[in-house]
Parts: sequence; structure tokens; C-alpha cells
Amino acid sequence: MRQFTPKPGTKSAVCILDRPFADIGSFNAVVQELIQKNPLGCTSYRTIKKHHPPVIKVRERYTAKFVYEDKEKKQVGSSSEVYNSVVGYEDGIHAVMANMANTAAHRGRVRHIPGSDHFSVILKCHDAGGEFFFLCLARDRITVASYTNDAIRKNVALWTDHVVAPASG
Repeated sequence: MRQFTPKPGTKSAVCILDRPFADIGSFNAVVQELIQKNPLGCTSYRTIKKHHPPVIKVRERYTAKFVYEDKEKKQVGSSSEVYNSVVGYEDGIHAVMANMANTAAHRGRVRHIPGSDHFSVILKCHDAGGEFFFLCLARDRITVASYTNDAIRKNVALWTDHVVAPASG
């Protein structure tokens, strides 16, 4: 079972992944599986006049990194763009790559550096025991936070074992 290291303060634990998610597609597939297939066994709940799904996105951020290079491939500039959706991230990359005015201002060709991009999504989950907790997925780590029952952390750790392939040695 993957090791989640408890953090001081509010009850939370983090698991640093052996290998970051390779790309936005593999990252988004895991997020969608959590929401649609609900492998953690979360349950829906009701508040006054409203029904809530078991797992919902609270926040998402996707950062694309770029460098600008001159004709000799020497870096002459860099930038990063932050988006609040996968579609925005993908469209934004194409927009930056096609922005001739920005390329001219940098006096170099733009190149996207996908290995340096960052992704993060925070999910609010309702455990079958009635407790709420947050699951934060980032490109290189998974954090479970705001829980009191240690069974939640253990359940997330077991799920993480099946989702994240161990590093090849």
C-alpha cells in the first residue's frame, strides 16, 4: 500500500508520486474516473432543496510553460499561462503558439515545455460514513485533507496503489 505521510495541523496526508502524471490526458482520465466511477465509494447527500453528487470538483488549475529561443536555440524569454479547465489549457497552448505578435516581441520562436507543466484539481468527497474530505490531485502528488476517520486515508492509499504505476527500478 502506498505511504501517505501525515502532515501537522489539520488532519491531512500527502503521497509524493514516484513518477508524475505523463501528460494532461492521463491526469484528466484519473480525475474523470474519480468523479464518474466513484472508486472511493463516496455517497451523494442532500442539503435543503439540493441534491449533491458524491464527488465534485471544487477547483482546477492547469499551468502551461513556454520558452522563446533565438535562431541559435538560445533562450531569449519564457512565460507561463494558467487556465481553469482542461479545454482552456489545450486551447491556450495553441493560442500562445500561434501568437505572432508575442513571438516577435520576444524575438524568438516559442516552444511549449509539456514536462514542466503543472496540473491540480481539488475534489470534495462525501464518505459513506457521512464525513466530508478533500482530495487534491497534482501532477506529482495526491493529498487527502480535512478528514477525521483514518479509514478514509487508508481507502485513498489503496485506490492510489491501483491508479499510479510503481516506478521501474
